[in-house]
Amino acid sequence: MNRPGSQIDTDFRLRIAWPLALSARGYRLRATSRLRTLLPVALLALAACASQPPEPEIAELPAADVLYQEGVTLLENRRTLLWLFDTTPYQDAIDKFQEVVDNYPYSEYAVASELKIADSYFEQERFEEALSYYQDFAELHPEHEKVPYTIHRAALCHAEQSGSVDRDQTATRNALAALDRLLTRYPAAPETREAEVLWKELRTKLGQHVLGVGDFYWKREEFQSAAGRYRQVLDEYPGLGLDAEALYKLGLCYTHMNRDDDAQRIFEVILENYEGSDVARAAQDQIPAAN
Repeated sequence: MNRPGSQIDTDFRLRIAWPLALSARGYRLRATSRLRTLLPVALLALAACASQPPEPEIAELPAADVLYQEGVTLLENRRTLLWLFDTTPYQDAIDKFQEVVDNYPYSEYAVASELKIADSYFEQERFEEALSYYQDFAELHPEHEKVPYTIHRAALCHAEQSGSVDRDQTATRNALAALDRLLTRYPAAPETREAEVLWKELRTKLGQHVLGVGDFYWKREEFQSAAGRYRQVLDEYPGLGLDAEALYKLGLCYTHMNRDDDAQRIFEVILENYEGSDVARAAQDQIPAAN
């Protein structure tokens, strides 16, 4: 029988018990070490989660009529600075109307918003943008009651971009094309009366432009080219107050071109139709030279 303290007992402690104890102690040390390492990481993660703000809730989109009315209200509160500068928040209103168009494309408010955007640009004298929206409206909604209005406004946009009579008149011609379309297709529209007045003004402007080109050739003594322009005024722009001047200058061209008979007939027509005018008196002075 082995007694405590015997050789066998000593061997048991050295070979089996102590290694097991040391192994268990090592496990406990490693576990404690790992815990000490992971604990700060966990605490940092918790702190980070706590410090992050909550995700914002997505606001509900207002209804089409609400957005539209907000835009209208912005335009109704028209503002001026020192009675000179328009500080109306047009862009804010445009943004509201654009939200309607983007989010409610099939709503009746979307159609109304398209027109409001065009009008907002027009009021800011941003005629290129306004023109684009007016033209798009007429193309997208050809049966809408506001189409005559948009055509008239498109003509105004062109007219506003038209230069002086001595400049290129492409914008003037574009305006006249829009007015012709309005007067032809919608003769009973409310806009036609104002359109007729503008049509006459722009036609007169084109006639003055052609007359000016004739004067340019006259000064260069290119009488045949000048005569061609004066005849063009008579043929294409009659009844606009330019006839007498164009006739007189055409007569002068014929005089320089040795077409005396033609010149005399023209001066006589002036005397018959514009008696008492400055042009008639000038024509009277030219008649002896034509004989």
